[in-house]
Amino acid sequence: MGSDTRIPWIETPLVKSAALSDAAGCNVFLKLENLQPSGSFKSRGIGNFMAAKLKALHDGTNGGSGAHAKAHFYSSSAGNAGLACVHAAVTLGCQATVVAPLSTTEFIIAKLRQAGATDVIQRGASWQEANDYLTGTVMEHARAKGEAAVYVPPFDAPEIWDGNAGISREVARQIGDMVRHYPVSSEPCGDGDGDGDGVNANGNRNGAMRSTGDVDAIVCSVGGGGLFSGVMQGLDELHMWRTRVIAVETLGADSLSQAVAKKELVTLPAITSLATSLGARTVCEKALKYALRDTVSTVVLPDAEAISACRRFADEERFLVELACGVCPALCYNGRLAELLPGFNRHSVVVLVICGGSNMSFDIMDKYATSHSASDVF
Repeated sequence: MGSDTRIPWIETPLVKSAALSDAAGCNVFLKLENLQPSGSFKSRGIGNFMAAKLKALHDGTNGGSGAHAKAHFYSSSAGNAGLACVHAAVTLGCQATVVAPLSTTEFIIAKLRQAGATDVIQRGASWQEANDYLTGTVMEHARAKGEAAVYVPPFDAPEIWDGNAGISREVARQIGDMVRHYPVSSEPCGDGDGDGDGVNANGNRNGAMRSTGDVDAIVCSVGGGGLFSGVMQGLDELHMWRTRVIAVETLGADSLSQAVAKKELVTLPAITSLATSLGARTVCEKALKYALRDTVSTVVLPDAEAISACRRFADEERFLVELACGVCPALCYNGRLAELLPGFNRHSVVVLVICGGSNMSFDIMDKYATSHSASDVF
């Protein structure tokens, strides 16, 4: 990859949380996807999707019109996917238009415009109506004018999963180095008969993690399943067969958990959770296939626990994240991590994907807390 190649996502830090480790009773690390350019993990998958489509367009493949085509990307997500689309488009030197439902807050509309959206249109009472208007009207008019209009899906595409698989790849590379920077409770490598410099007979440093790929569990949020599918794909690529993945949703946005229970895709009649970033009424088929594995656990938490977790996470970790993200540290705060991870002990290594999210402020957090009297659960 040339030095002038633009990449609309970054490698994010992996850090240990002393507070969460203490709450959970094991080694808890945070994969800080909230530091992505758009404020969420969406920069990875959507950025990778857009970069791939742009390359195909310039190469004249997959229906592309050659190097002279100027791509214009279109998204119907008014949340993090829309922001990721706009950030990636600006980085790649292209245009991006977002169609958002009328229910979208001015808070997010302003962020989309500030990020550099070519246009932000509000239409329809739901995401589906906004999406139908985008694909059936806006993009058709754009193509009629000779524009290279490219639709950007929020989660259901191989390029998105491949981009999100980068999380697992980075974790596997970063985790073994963490003992240089953080105190880590771990079982000694090998038989412990190392020499004076602390290296045992297996060539590993005594007291270090057992191997660079030795992650006992990865905890991630699930909306449509793009993040979860990417994490699973990355673990497969790395042959990390023993790593358990714990997929977390909120009650009222639990389309994956319900699908697993029925062993078939389920379409929720409506999203009733406040964690609207998890608001996919149906997960992608790929996510269901992964979730049916015996190394995957699905968990559903109420909004009140997500709210409490976000407040405590902001206090202790100094990061303000959406409710869709807060469900992951909630498993440490509520003590359920131990029951979800077979063989759990103080040496266990657990990585929380801090997926981030831009639809959160202190004012929004206060409103959530006011609306839920149980928001001080933890």
